Amino acid sequence: MSSTDRLTRITQALRESERLSVAELAALTGASEMTVRRDLEQLAEQGVLERFRGGARSLVLRGEEPPFGLRAREGTAVKERIAAEVAALIADRESVVLDSGTTCLAAAKALRERPLTVMPLSLHAANALVGAPALKLLLPGGEPRPGELAVTGPLAEASLAALRFDTAVIGCCGLTPGDGVTAYDLADAAIKRAAIASARRVIAVADAAKLSRTALAFVASASALDVLVTDTDAPDDAVDALVAAGVAVRRV
Repeated sequence: MSSTDRLTRITQALRESERLSVAELAALTGASEMTVRRDLEQLAEQGVLERFRGGARSLVLRGEEPPFGLRAREGTAVKERIAAEVAALIADRESVVLDSGTTCLAAAKALRERPLTVMPLSLHAANALVGAPALKLLLPGGEPRPGELAVTGPLAEASLAALRFDTAVIGCCGLTPGDGVTAYDLADAAIKRAAIASARRVIAVADAAKLSRTALAFVASASALDVLVTDTDAPDDAVDALVAAGVAVRRV
């Protein structure tokens, strides 16, 4: 098991059981107890868990968003495929508002060399785009959320209200035909709604796991989306229902 897979397995196990010992985690992952202790220290630094003598307990509750640093290491190949498809859907010289999140960060990297006007809604994506020679970078106002560095608040909403984009690329924490696009954070949901309202076309990006997930804060109905880019593991029933709602689904 790779280091990334092991960290993901440990995080998931702790979210399900809340408290586990080093010995239990070693048996679960097939790693030595010394390796597991190092993994736990790394996850503790990211705010995922709290160490106690002989084990750890989760600090990420069920229904809560895992830390950005942990998500950034998960499913990187899938995110890169989704990002490449998003880049193929966007024509040169378009204006694009780019949501926060790790999949949208991958999209920012895929768009970096293109002649576009882009407003990223996170400092992570802004950092990936700054200095790109052909790209015009617009920066919104707002307050960055710790770790995520997504901009939120009235200044960010005002920035979006003042502009009209060709395309919005929207990440999500959950997307189902019945509950639509949802987010874990209320302030983040408000920014996503403002981004959707500011754009002529909306492209949602979500890996297959998010198509069976509903988070706390409602963003928009599925019918507000024009395109969904997901991966080949997306369940057929969810895809069929989204297509019936008028969403063009691309599985990569």
